[in-house]
Amino acid sequence: MSKFDIEKFDGKINFSIWRVQMRVVLIQGRLKKALDGKSKKPASMTDDQWDELDEKALSIIQLCLSKEILREVANEETDAALWLKLEALYMTKSLANKLRLKERLYTFRMVEGTPI
Repeated sequence: MSKFDIEKFDGKINFSIWRVQMRVVLIQGRLKKALDGKSKKPASMTDDQWDELDEKALSIIQLCLSKEILREVANEETDAALWLKLEALYMTKSLANKLRLKERLYTFRMVEGTPI
């Protein structure tokens, strides 16, 4: 597997961007289908092959999380469950996320000379 430089998700960086990068890493490693969960396992794949695929994907995602975030999701045993937990924690419209977006909106400045 190739080495990709992906910043560890620490809750401070943009989750949406990290999520896209993480999906790319999983696609490159031919592990993305594990995100769909065991219910979407291809019929041609044995349970042992699926379990190995799931473990690899889980370990890659865990390695791309900071210790603080990993502590929050450490009890998840499959990559699909881990992925859903991360999305639930960081894709929701929490008050902190709303405030950050409002701050970005109110401080947005157009570059002079840009046509509208």
